[in-house]
Amino acid sequence: MTEKEQFEAIAKEIHSDTSPVGIDAKKTHILILQKLMAIEERLVRLEKKMK
Repeated sequence: MTEKEQFEAIAKEIHSDTSPVGIDAKKTHILILQKLMAIEERLVRLEKKMK
């Protein structure tokens, strides 16, 4: 998936016609938190490998 395709997929996922700013804030925050949790898990695995 290209960077542009990934951007468009995310934009489509968080879009909301009912929001004044055009995005679903709850869904957006959930996606961000999921990504941060995945990054944290990966960091923990890498740190364990380095010890």
